[in-house]
Amino acid sequence: FSLITFPYVSRVLLPAGNGKIDAAAAVIAYFSMFAMLGIPTYGIRACAQVRDDKEQLSRTVQEILCINAGMTAIVYAVFGVSLYLVPKFAEDRALLLVMGVTIVLHMVGVNWLYSALEEYAYITAVSLIFKVIAVCLMFLFVHDAEDYIIYGGITVVSNMGSCVFNFLRIGKYVTLKPVGNYKFRRHLKPIGVFCAMNIATNIYTNLDTIMLKFISGDVQTGYYSAAVKIKIIVASLVTSLGAVLLPRLSYYIEKGRKEEFKQMASKALGFVLLMSLPLAVYFSMFAYESLGLVSGDAYLLAEWPMRLIMPTVVFIGISNILGVQVLVPTGRENQVLKSTVAGAAVDMALNMALIPRLGASGASIGTLVAEIVVVLVQGKALEGFLSKLWQGVKLHYYIAGLLPAAIAAQLARMALKPMVDGKFPLEQSCFLVLAVTGALFFGIYGILLLLLKEPITMEYIFPILQKLGKRNGTRKDEV
Repeated sequence: FSLITFPYVSRVLLPAGNGKIDAAAAVIAYFSMFAMLGIPTYGIRACAQVRDDKEQLSRTVQEILCINAGMTAIVYAVFGVSLYLVPKFAEDRALLLVMGVTIVLHMVGVNWLYSALEEYAYITAVSLIFKVIAVCLMFLFVHDAEDYIIYGGITVVSNMGSCVFNFLRIGKYVTLKPVGNYKFRRHLKPIGVFCAMNIATNIYTNLDTIMLKFISGDVQTGYYSAAVKIKIIVASLVTSLGAVLLPRLSYYIEKGRKEEFKQMASKALGFVLLMSLPLAVYFSMFAYESLGLVSGDAYLLAEWPMRLIMPTVVFIGISNILGVQVLVPTGRENQVLKSTVAGAAVDMALNMALIPRLGASGASIGTLVAEIVVVLVQGKALEGFLSKLWQGVKLHYYIAGLLPAAIAAQLARMALKPMVDGKFPLEQSCFLVLAVTGALFFGIYGILLLLLKEPITMEYIFPILQKLGKRNGTRKDEV
């Protein structure tokens, strides 16, 4: 969705308009965070543990929903008052009201239940439908810089439209009739821990955007948003694995299948590094071309903010494994909380020191250092178990594949630039450079991993290539 929409809206809304959208989204994220407490993560674990018992599952869902509804009502009241008392909020009141619908949709969406039941086919299908609807609405109604409020509403449709459908079909999995014997208090402590964890995480994921708006204005916020958008797209390829594996790993722990838990977590860590390292290196190297293609020439000043923030993809991937897939399923969310609090504190301090002087680049540095701190604290908490996770990871193979790939891609860019600069529009020249260097970089990286017989590549990717080869061979025989 971002790959399709952002190149369009970045050129239509320009840095100031995009800065308003991202700042509003960051504000709503804070209110949603308090309304949801720690339920999005806690709900997955709690429901995954009792998913084989419909009555227990129904009771758990009803208890969590009641807690969620009460907190959402309180947050909405505070949100309404803040729109009139906070001057910066009052300036963009209409936009915040439109995007504020997200708060209640988070509650009724019960995404945590569907994730706990591993209903990923349904989640994907419904999400895709609303993404397509949102893309159509964007091209129909967003045509100039003044349409940023309309685009804010479209992002709500894109991200939260499926929530209504989720709630309407919840009866397929649980009953909403009172089942009795409720024990609300059992949820309060873990939800509180997860809420604190989310608060700390949101501080260093959204506070930089809000601080940029207050300190440096909408334009710097727009530059930073362009860099962050590309980082989010790339990071989603890595972190999506964590969302899929959390219910399965929680189920293994509940059933005492520790060896399977360890093997899956180890493979997940290897997969994350195999994916995140080349993505971070490539998009750091080709930040200028990526921004030129995705965002246009108005955002080229975001080149260094993007270079500085792209390495966070690696650390986000690692913390996703250590925190979400290992510490949370084993009931050690307190350690995740400590790591996120440490990261938030570092991010806030660096933002206050660097944003006034460096603007968007200062925010990128703060985010990068914060993610490194999170990984270090989580690694310390898993000191004994971490060595077992690393057993299946062949980091030296990834480095051996990256170095030749990076050199070849850089040489290709040096040869291409004189041929395309000034002879094609910016977007076309950037596309040509990215197409050639991307194919070269990732092609060399993949081939070298196959030649080195890297375990994950050989276990998962090589069989796919073999099957494709056999199919092609069969077709040739048929011809």
